[in-house]
Amino acid sequence: MAGHGTDEHPHGADRLCDAGDRVYSRAVRRGRVPRTDAEPVPCLLELALLHPDPDDMDWLVPTAPQEVMTRLLRGVYDEVSESHRRVGSAVAAFEWYAGLGRRIQASAMASASLEGGAAIRVLDGLARIQAAMDDATEACTSEVLTVQPGGIRREPELTEGLHRAVALRSRGVRMRDLYTHVARHGQGLLNYLELMGDAVEARTLDEVVDRLILFDRTVAFIPANADHTMALELRHPALIEYFVTVFDRLWRLAIPVGAPLPDTGIEGISHREQSIAALLADGHQDAVIAERLGISVRTCRAHIARLSETLGAASRTQLGVRIAQVGLDGASSRLPDVPVQLTPADRESPTAR
Repeated sequence: MAGHGTDEHPHGADRLCDAGDRVYSRAVRRGRVPRTDAEPVPCLLELALLHPDPDDMDWLVPTAPQEVMTRLLRGVYDEVSESHRRVGSAVAAFEWYAGLGRRIQASAMASASLEGGAAIRVLDGLARIQAAMDDATEACTSEVLTVQPGGIRREPELTEGLHRAVALRSRGVRMRDLYTHVARHGQGLLNYLELMGDAVEARTLDEVVDRLILFDRTVAFIPANADHTMALELRHPALIEYFVTVFDRLWRLAIPVGAPLPDTGIEGISHREQSIAALLADGHQDAVIAERLGISVRTCRAHIARLSETLGAASRTQLGVRIAQVGLDGASSRLPDVPVQLTPADRESPTAR
């Protein structure tokens, strides 16, 4: 907290610039300020004195002065052996924050905090996401649940969190991971599971929900935007209970990585092609199917072509009918194997759409 801000605002939280003092004080008095108010003082975001409002990203809410004081003094104690001068600065800052904090209603503080941390906190930037994840890892004592969407896990994705997984294993923490079936084909994941041994249990499904990480059923992390450069740190008991319920229900449906996928019962059609057929029957386009199953669009279309060849379909229209006839659409009963009469308009490439 006492580190430097930007080049234009080279100071820490123990000695705010005049502009930062005004904006932060206004945010504390009013409960939040427009994001535009903080543009002239980037130091407030840099020092985490302001952070995005999870209900409206165009507004910023202040970190409670009491929390600022706690962070500030913790940093000072870490650095006291290097510089006694900063102790005096911290004491002065402590008095300033304490005076400001007394003017805040106790009820507002209670609603903004939960067990010493925000019930919903926006983490803006990869560095802050990683730092929060490291803190949660350090505090974790019993269990981690994760949902990892997408396809084959790349080596950088696996090694990025390996230090956390090893630290958890050393403390006897159990981990359960959910992946898509496609992830089974990645050697990196298999190496990771072999390295972690009994500490990690992994299962797979055709498709899973977006990324979710739960520590000790007390704190969860989920993406807050499409490119995963922002995340939400959640500590609200009702939200945590909901996520645990979703995870447990998916877990019961999933198949252990070491177990084979069930046979489709139809010669020449793989389990993945069965999943693609069911999504085609629901009317989904190739790009949507690929994203949900964690494969590329090109791979998806290759599977669709093989489905068409295996089922003897010459067009997308006929392929849909054939999928229903053999029961690949998920229906409980199969239709009789009736020949399909095609019109000239139907005779198109099965991968053209």
